[in-house]
Parts: sequence; C-alpha cells; structure tokens
Amino acid sequence: MGPAQHRLLLSSALLCLLLHATCLGQQFQQRQNQYNHRGQNRFDARHNPFFTQQQQQQQQQQRYQEPRNLDVGSGIGGVGANCPEPNGRFPVASQCDAYIECIDGIAEEKLCPEGLLFNPEARFNYPCGYPIDIQCLGRSALQPAKPTDDCPHQYGYFKIGDRQNCGQFMNCVEGRSYIFNCPEGLAYNPESYRCDWPDQVPDCDAEAFLGFTCPTVNQNQFFIPEVRFYKSPSDCQHYYFCVENRPRLQNCGEGHAFNELIGACDAAENVTGCEPPQAFDTNFQRELFDQPQQNQLLLNSRKNTGIARRNAKTDRHDGQYRTGNFNSFK
Repeated sequence: MGPAQHRLLLSSALLCLLLHATCLGQQFQQRQNQYNHRGQNRFDARHNPFFTQQQQQQQQQQRYQEPRNLDVGSGIGGVGANCPEPNGRFPVASQCDAYIECIDGIAEEKLCPEGLLFNPEARFNYPCGYPIDIQCLGRSALQPAKPTDDCPHQYGYFKIGDRQNCGQFMNCVEGRSYIFNCPEGLAYNPESYRCDWPDQVPDCDAEAFLGFTCPTVNQNQFFIPEVRFYKSPSDCQHYYFCVENRPRLQNCGEGHAFNELIGACDAAENVTGCEPPQAFDTNFQRELFDQPQQNQLLLNSRKNTGIARRNAKTDRHDGQYRTGNFNSFK
C-alpha cells in the first residue's frame, strides 16, 4: 500500500468515527426528550457521546492498557493454589485490584491500573473495570492511591463542585483530568457514575442547583396531582415539574414554550408573551441598497413631490398645491 492510499484509509476511518460520534449525540438528544416524569432521566458518564476524538483515544488507551505486574509474586509456576486451571485469570484472595493470569499452567500475578478493579467475569475482555461495575466480595485490599494535582486516583470518574453546583464531573486517565458537563438540568451521581435528576443525588441540593422552589400545595385540596408543572420564571422555553415537592428541569425545545393552560409544551406563538418576533421584510431593503441609481432618482423625486416650481402658478402663498393633481416637473 502506497503513502497516498494509506492516508486515504486513515481519512476514511476518521470520518466514520466522527459520523458515529455525531449520530450518538443526536440519538441521546432524542432519547432525552422522550422521558417519563416519574422515571429516571439518566445519562451514563461512561458512555458519553460528547467525547472529542482525543478523549475517545484516551478512553481506548485506558480500556486496553496492559495491567502492571506486581513487584512481588510474579512468575509463580505450577497448577494448584495459584492456577486453578491451566489457562485463565483468577482473583487474588485478599486484594480486589490484583489477579493471577495463568498461561499453560504458569501463573503471573498482575495489578490493575490504580483506580480500577479486577473483574472475574471478564473472561476474554480487558480484565479491569470501574468500581461501580465490580463486586469485590470480601477482597477489600487495594494498592495505595496515586493522586495527582488533578485527580484523587489515576483512573475513575469523580464529582466536581458542591451541593449547589452538581452538574460537572471529571474523568481521570493516567492521573490527568478531563472535565465534562452533565446535560442541562441533570446532576452527577458519584454512586451510579451517571448524570441523574438532582433530587436523586444524595449530596446535591436540587432547589439551589436549579434555582427553583416548588410552590407549597394546600393539603386540604380534594385532589393533589402527583406531578405538578410550572412555567420557568426566567424564560418561555423551560419549565419545571415537581415530584414529591422537589423540582426537575425540562426544555420544550427551540420554537416551543410551556403553555400553562394545557400543562404541556406548545408552539411559541400559542403562548401569550412567548410569541416569536416578526420576521423583518428584507425586500424593501434589497430594493433600496441594490439599485443606487434608481434609488437616487426615487429620493430626488420624493423631495420635489407637492412643491411647485417658481414659474408654476398656484393659488397658495406657500407655493404648494391644494391637491396632488399637478405636474411640478415641467
């Protein structure tokens, strides 16, 4: 294969990758708009479709990085206590991020990258994964943490901000952090590694985060709806719905507004105070500026309209005619 063909192949592969990432983003936006108010509007940070190409490469490096060998215990041979089977990967009895890899009965003890844990269920895939996906089942020991200026661990997903600022998280890869924002209205949940409704995140103040407090409901009412809807006080496109008196934010989308009369999103022109601005007619503007000679003649003629020349006869002392039936240009 020549250099030109090689470059063409790389360009085609890159185009496919970018198109795939774009489609994933569009699919997520469509899924986000199809929700159940009682259900969970979640976004899995580990499958973020908004990663840049560089960040996707970092993720691939993280996923397929070869685990580091332990300084001690490597090269232990023989089938028995260390190798239950001649080939395979097996957990270390006391440590969750270490495992034994056996090849033809030869055991080698290995260590996952710091921040990841050994997954005994990954028979043929990369053997290390995130803590959210793995149960250690009594293997509580871990290698010492290796924090950096950016990250508490070499690998993992971590919350950023306080109870009032819950919408960001970072992905650490080899001790370097990459910052991401949750979709609008969602907060990062460190317990599930997902962006979730803020009222479902234990250490997030949903009211402070969203800037909205659900109005108090008269408990003596005959019927109290399970979910209550309120127009956003700041703009027409957004609205809040309250579940168990805690707010959640939604977006009607461009060209739409929340209609309190029907309790749902509607075309913006149907909602009082949310009508879109009238489109400016550009035809006159084009006529005015695209034909300079004709424009000048038009302006000159308008200056003389209704004014008689000095040699024209008129019955008014100011030189103007009573009606427009005259010719003042002779």
